[in-house]
Amino acid sequence: MAEIRHQLAAFRPPAPPAAGEAGAFAEALTAASGAAASGSAVSGSAAALRGRYANGRIPAAALAEVAGTGHRLAAPAAAAMEALLRTARADGVTIGITDSYRGYDEQVDLARRKGLYSQGGLAAKPGTSDHGWGLAVDLDLDAKAQAWMRANAGRFGFTENTPREPWHWKFTGA
Repeated sequence: MAEIRHQLAAFRPPAPPAAGEAGAFAEALTAASGAAASGSAVSGSAAALRGRYANGRIPAAALAEVAGTGHRLAAPAAAAMEALLRTARADGVTIGITDSYRGYDEQVDLARRKGLYSQGGLAAKPGTSDHGWGLAVDLDLDAKAQAWMRANAGRFGFTENTPREPWHWKFTGA
């Protein structure tokens, strides 16, 4: 628990948010700090979502949009992804988001079409997906962007945590 608190407390974006984003980003970091104080392994916002909704059953109003993308995530993950995308752009790297929060019915459809990961496919068992908690994004990455993500994503709390899926990045806040 102390390690989780330390990791969440240590999370700092490398670049400050743009003027219009300061309030949302501060709220996201406050939520993450609240989670650290309670010992939660995820951000306060995500922990609250887990306590209130089932995986894949989170209403759109309870999620935050990643500005300018149409994609939604748990608030701290969305704020961190915005900072990540801004920094990548400043570094001359283009990163696109192809998928974010995934509702339960979408998880069922994906498992039907792509097979379960445990059986050699590419989908989590419906109701267990990190996408269903608003904590995962699938990214459109060329070789330069993939290398940038591997070198920098951790500074924003994202980790490449799924073998066979180099496009899948999960927000851990660490």
